Amino acid sequence: MGMSGGGGAGRGRRRQGGMNEINVTPLIDVMLVLLVIFMVTAPLMTTGVQVDLPKVKSAPMQTDDSKMIVIVTADEHVYLQKDDITDAVEDRLRTNVRLQEEKELFVHADENVRYGAVLRVMAAARSAGVEKLGMVTDPLVVK
Repeated sequence: MGMSGGGGAGRGRRRQGGMNEINVTPLIDVMLVLLVIFMVTAPLMTTGVQVDLPKVKSAPMQTDDSKMIVIVTADEHVYLQKDDITDAVEDRLRTNVRLQEEKELFVHADENVRYGAVLRVMAAARSAGVEKLGMVTDPLVVK
């Protein structure tokens, strides 16, 4: 009888030792799912934010006839220097010898022109091989 009592106590201890282990696999699975959810939803939370762009002072640019300038008017007509190129912007930029040598162009857009019209001209310039593209602005008048 004494042996069976000692053996019973030993078996009880072994069972308690096995119960101390925690299975962390489900916790890791939950954490990975949460990580994926946050990675997917984080970029969606930043869209649609209202941004007020700052007004900045700029030094006047010394423009002369040596710079190639494309002008976008308020009615979305496009001029290269003084020639109207509205109908074939990219073709006229690609075939301009001076522009292909210098690879530099300045965009002067009316402040009332639509944003998309200016982007189309800039994209056409990039497609025509222009490497340096600058925006010409009038300096902000501070009173």
